[in-house]
Amino acid sequence: MIKILLWFILFVLSWPIAILVLILYPFIWLILLPFRLIGITVGGVFELLKAILYLPARLLGSRKR
Repeated sequence: MIKILLWFILFVLSWPIAILVLILYPFIWLILLPFRLIGITVGGVFELLKAILYLPARLLGSRKR
C-alpha cells in the first residue's frame, strides 16, 4: 500500500519518472529475485543449525526428575 502511495506522490511531482518507474519495476523485481531466494536459503540453514545445536539441551531439559 505504501508503494502505491509513494508512486502517486511521485506521479504528482514528476509524471515521466513515475511512468519510467512503473515500467522498470518488474525488471528490477526479476533482478532482485535470486538475492531474495539466497536470503531465504541462508535463513533456513541458520535455523537448521540452531535447531541442531539446541537439540541436546531441549532433550535434557524435558526430563523430569
